[in-house]
Amino acid sequence: MTPRQRPFSIGSIPFSHPTVLAPLAGVTDQPFRRMIKGFGCGLVCSEMVSANGLVYGSEKTRQLMASHPEERPLSVQIFGSDPAIMAEAALMVQDAGADIVDINFGCSVRKVLKSGSGSALMAEPEKSKEIITRVRRVLSVPLTIKIRSGWQPDAKEALHLSRTAEDCGVDALTIHPRTARQGFGGKADWSVIRKIKSLVKIPVIGNGDIIRPEDALSMFSETHCDAVMVGRAAMHSPHIFRDIHSLLEGNAPWGRNLAEHFASMENYMENLTLFYGEETACSMFRSRLGWFVKGLPGSTVFRSEASSISSRKQALELLHAFQAGLIHNAADRLAPE
Repeated sequence: MTPRQRPFSIGSIPFSHPTVLAPLAGVTDQPFRRMIKGFGCGLVCSEMVSANGLVYGSEKTRQLMASHPEERPLSVQIFGSDPAIMAEAALMVQDAGADIVDINFGCSVRKVLKSGSGSALMAEPEKSKEIITRVRRVLSVPLTIKIRSGWQPDAKEALHLSRTAEDCGVDALTIHPRTARQGFGGKADWSVIRKIKSLVKIPVIGNGDIIRPEDALSMFSETHCDAVMVGRAAMHSPHIFRDIHSLLEGNAPWGRNLAEHFASMENYMENLTLFYGEETACSMFRSRLGWFVKGLPGSTVFRSEASSISSRKQALELLHAFQAGLIHNAADRLAPE
């Protein structure tokens, strides 16, 4: 039975495909998640949401939970270190309409670690257990956690926390098999995913080093995980999810279709403008449009020109000119001599 044929669900929620968009700070907002969902991703996740920010009334933090029917089902990830505040924030996330609540035990950014959150909690098993227990107690929707290997390469902290999570009623877990000290450097040790999959009965989602759709097949084969999570590759190749699904069904990957790719970029720009307003959206265009042209001829010049975008109209004109240039150059290459 291929991974695609094997059912994948979290709690009572079934998914069309065993693919998950990783929560990426400053990236996976509502407009981005809607775009990724358009390529068939099974489950999309919000950016990390501060439990303290929610409980203490930060409007900017609350905006991170804003959702749209097109992206459902939606997982919202929270982070924090106080069990009572985490439980209160989890209930707020559920009441805001999240289909799944996820707890971050994996972030290794210094600011998060200094607050005692993210990967710092993997060194505090009793506090981690209390957080999971108290959050699970207040929720009626599925609860998941995202972890790293821990602080040492032997991954003992990850193995311990996985067992604890299952015992405390967590419905699924994601493992990014790098240590907290590695950050995003080095190579993810997929053998840790396999060890955890053999240890627990709840679904295990594998994350780390999925750059090409073929990498997802390798992860399924090597680890026997239930689903794969894609992070940074989605920023420049949103079609990777569709290509993974195609491979899982025994077909060739579609690859990047330029017409579809640029249409998706335009729709994304429109949704950014509607969600944030034109002024804020334009400041986001200056960096975000550059994500999607990675690897295309002339992308360096495009990114330079995009850095001065001041209106949605200007952004569209720049995008259309870049697309037209690609089409023209492709026609020249195909023309007979």
